[in-house]
Amino acid sequence: MFLYIDPGTGSMLFSIFIGIAAALYYFFKLAVIKIKFLLTGKRLDQSATHERIAVYSEGKQYWNVFMPILDELERRKLSAAYFTSAEDDPFFSKNYKYICGKYINEGNKAFAFLNFLQADICLTTTPGLDVYQFKRSRGVRHYSHILHSVDDATSYEIFGLDYYDSVLLSGEYQKEGIRELEKKRGDKPKELVVVGSTYLDVLNARSAENSDSGRGNMTVLVAPSWGRNSLLSKFGKKLLDPLADSDFNVIIRPHPQSLRSESEMIKKLKQSYSDRFSWDFAPDNFSSLSGADIMISDFSSVIFDFCFLFGRPVFYAVQNFNMEIYDAGELDSEPWKFQILKEIAIEIKEEDFINLAARLKESTKDVKLLEAVQKAKAIAWQHIGESGVRCVDFLQGKLEELKN
Repeated sequence: MFLYIDPGTGSMLFSIFIGIAAALYYFFKLAVIKIKFLLTGKRLDQSATHERIAVYSEGKQYWNVFMPILDELERRKLSAAYFTSAEDDPFFSKNYKYICGKYINEGNKAFAFLNFLQADICLTTTPGLDVYQFKRSRGVRHYSHILHSVDDATSYEIFGLDYYDSVLLSGEYQKEGIRELEKKRGDKPKELVVVGSTYLDVLNARSAENSDSGRGNMTVLVAPSWGRNSLLSKFGKKLLDPLADSDFNVIIRPHPQSLRSESEMIKKLKQSYSDRFSWDFAPDNFSSLSGADIMISDFSSVIFDFCFLFGRPVFYAVQNFNMEIYDAGELDSEPWKFQILKEIAIEIKEEDFINLAARLKESTKDVKLLEAVQKAKAIAWQHIGESGVRCVDFLQGKLEELKN
């Protein structure tokens, strides 16, 4: 007879274990410090293990988020520690003098490390602090979340940002949803700072050097989100078969999380269309974005990246979207993303798939769509080119504040 523990229970047990382990760790550490103080009469210097600024990256796909921040920290000669779950993180090819880096493994091993972290500030893109395995460390004074998209800040799964002390935003509009949830849930108001978008600033600089679209036949990029509401999960072959029968160059770029959470589905689709489509699993999406003439997506924030950087047409499908598992599900109004998609992109429904090739060929750079894109860009992506500086301004100011 075998004992089976479902993933949810396993996650809960791990969280309980980490909580107990953390409490014991700090209890014994404090006891050791007190004993040494009584024996020597000297106060111990713990600065060797305490970071001023700690940055955590879940993987190298987030390098463009953190690089402008690290570059600015280095320019100002501010020391920091960069912890990553990617053994081949681009960080390790940099020659920073003031920033040290460490690979801390993935999943529970990484969270076990982070849950004992000692730092004045911990900055990360990882949502769900104090919800699942990622727990607040007693050794960290301030947790700051930086958005890795220009999407609504309520697009995370439920309680995604609730337990952060501050959130760094790409646009002023993102504040409204966070404040509404804080009031509904009785949360302490977080510090919300609009800094712009670090990763879009990086891609924008690259697009200025290379803005050519696909050559020859039209190139169509299928770039969905992940989960049960996503394009590939919901429609799969119903969407891909018409594209396979067309004369388009087709690139399929699954969401990075699909490779973890939906690996079997991706494997089957890749096998079915291995000879027809190009598949892009690279951490950096710039090559696919810059090489595509048209994008097909769902509710993924990559739509905004494509529109804002290149101004090319986007088709999207979001039929029967279930918001129950997302923070946005508790809002009184429709999220900004779904409102603006109706203005900047072209909606397609399942019954349109059979004529999808014809629809794509008919698409042009509609002047009204381009005007709507520019308006949306001004709302969602503020302080273009300034994000790295503004992020470090905030971090440096917070360090001074924590001294008092």
